[in-house]
Amino acid sequence: MTAQSGPSKILCRIYQPPKSSMQSGRGKTHHWVLEYEPGTARRPEPLMGWTASGDTLNQVKIGFATQEEAIAFAAREGFEYSVEQPKPHRIRPRSYADNFRYVPPKPAAAS
Repeated sequence: MTAQSGPSKILCRIYQPPKSSMQSGRGKTHHWVLEYEPGTARRPEPLMGWTASGDTLNQVKIGFATQEEAIAFAAREGFEYSVEQPKPHRIRPRSYADNFRYVPPKPAAAS
């Protein structure tokens, strides 16, 4: 066995979090997050059966105001990173009157 000199390569991903399903607006979704990828596999803990990992870095999330700040931090620290671009937000125009619009049912197919 040989001892490794220096830190091992730390993998992380940089992304913009989507809105929670419990919120209707886009608040708190304009920042970027750097999250470490798990270094070890998760396994059930023998006593309680909870999912456990020997890696504590997967509990750390670092927030940044811009994507460039997050990339600069990862590059400065020597991390390998991947950037996930957010999906474009589509706004579908709707009106209150659409709730009461009558749409006739489609005829059933004859068999």
